[in-house]
Amino acid sequence: MNKKILAFLFCLVSLHAIAQKNQVAVTGFNPAARTLQLSDSALLDLVQKQTFRYFWDFAHPVSGMARERSNTEDYGHETIAVGGTGFGIMSMIVAVERKWISRDTAARLLLKMTRFLLKADSYHGAFAHWMNGTTGKTIPFGRKDDGADLVETSYLFEGLLCARQYFNANTPLENDLRNHIQWLWSGIEWNWFTRDGQEVLYWHWSPNNGWTMNFPIRGFNECLIVYILAASGKEYPVSADVYHRGWAQSSFFNNGKKFYSHTLPLGFDYGGPLFFSHYSFLGLDPRGLKDRYADYWEQNQNHTLINHDYCVDNPKKFKGYGENCWGLTASDTYDGYNAFSPTNDWGTITPTAALSAFPYTPEFSMKALKHFYYDLGDKIWSEYGFVDAFNETKGWYAHSHLAIDQGPIVAMIENYRTGLIWKLFMSCPEIKDGLRKLDFQSPYLKESK
Repeated sequence: MNKKILAFLFCLVSLHAIAQKNQVAVTGFNPAARTLQLSDSALLDLVQKQTFRYFWDFAHPVSGMARERSNTEDYGHETIAVGGTGFGIMSMIVAVERKWISRDTAARLLLKMTRFLLKADSYHGAFAHWMNGTTGKTIPFGRKDDGADLVETSYLFEGLLCARQYFNANTPLENDLRNHIQWLWSGIEWNWFTRDGQEVLYWHWSPNNGWTMNFPIRGFNECLIVYILAASGKEYPVSADVYHRGWAQSSFFNNGKKFYSHTLPLGFDYGGPLFFSHYSFLGLDPRGLKDRYADYWEQNQNHTLINHDYCVDNPKKFKGYGENCWGLTASDTYDGYNAFSPTNDWGTITPTAALSAFPYTPEFSMKALKHFYYDLGDKIWSEYGFVDAFNETKGWYAHSHLAIDQGPIVAMIENYRTGLIWKLFMSCPEIKDGLRKLDFQSPYLKESK
């Protein structure tokens, strides 16, 4: 046989072996097949496990970080998402805890990520929204958004700090991983993003465009975690005044009105898209979390209930809406991408909205999960769990998966089941110090006294 043919066949066998090695821990079932009679616990297991596959089988081969989305033909095979990677890290911790992958295998992948990040483009310690997964170079998110993205960076470190707390063994591998995470964490110059000492944090900065994006981060929305981390930094923290005079000062911070009989302490009328009550709270435990502005369990639960009740009410009479089919948040849709809420509703339901709300509305979320899986599964169930969104009025069902929507499903279902990610993040000593600095109350703060 021709030597070139032999060499080619050998390469194919080798590539297959590598693929099998990477996948062995989480395969063993037909990705798109569905079992139609499962216990609630088994169904949660399946959804978490299959959704996690996005961050494992589909991870970028060089950096190990999460690709922005599964439809790479639109965004490129190299485009990795910084915030989505943070959510994926939390999913990976769940996978280790549930023994879908081995602890050492996960730690090695995380170490590869952190080594990559130490060499990647960063701006005063913060990373861009998108990066090239091979080179670590910034991929602009917009024409002037070609530098630091403080919000996406915060989502990344929400995950990395959980990993630092989880991988706590006194072994060379885990010691090395924790050291890398600590170097990255210590290097973020949070105070730089006050833009010359203003009492507010700014979302973007670029070496090419400076502060041109001009986007102060004010609440209430998905960005609470940014202020918690900024107050918790050891080398370059911000003062409490930045939180109270920046984040907590806007025309849409306080609310206090009732919607569908539920009082909404903070934010836009009807609460806005549901990711507001997910992204910061993958790690930040809202149970008993209070400050001078709100009880964050009440905030998040009522936000979810308003969203649910609106879909049940269905004032625009969209097809499919009801007690088993609800959840409005940011997602792909039939004509692009949009951030859906009761005040911006076009008939698109996003599975991550109801599924990431499991801690707040377990009964309603389980009804939605069963409907998505058993009734709509032939249209929306795939190798990476549920597709990003669907619109039955338009007869449209996405083929895409987004990292920033996949990760919260795994982490928040786990928080509902065991509180694992909440416990890890809230165990960080600097997070406790930051919360105290901002005058928060939490059961975790009482425990550590």
